[in-house]
Amino acid sequence: MKISRIDHLGIGVESIEAVLPYFENVLGLKCYAVEEVADQKVKTAFMKCGEVKIELLEPTSPDSAVAKWLEKGGKGVHHVAFAVEDGVAEGLVEVESKGVRLIDKAPRPGAENMMIGFLHPKCTAGILTELCEPNK
Repeated sequence: MKISRIDHLGIGVESIEAVLPYFENVLGLKCYAVEEVADQKVKTAFMKCGEVKIELLEPTSPDSAVAKWLEKGGKGVHHVAFAVEDGVAEGLVEVESKGVRLIDKAPRPGAENMMIGFLHPKCTAGILTELCEPNK
């Protein structure tokens, strides 16, 4: 698997509307896209910081993974997403062969027309890790 860069940092929030002023007015970042990802039960907002994107994740349902994470006291960085050059599917196979537990056995659609796959934090030093690539 060839990781080319950090694509984005996902930050779990209870309300995008409530925290966006901090990112825009204090840090000077500009939100360029807001999108709902229905199958993940989240609303996302994206900003660029250099080459890395910041993704705010607001749950749209109390049974979403992000809502459950927030309920357990999760605040701040929810996940780190790495761009893979040789494909998410190949990356998932490779890391699983090295004993890493997967959340996603196959790539699935994510925000910004990306294909994504998550690795379980119990096998990744406690860091929820996402592999991503543009959906072709």
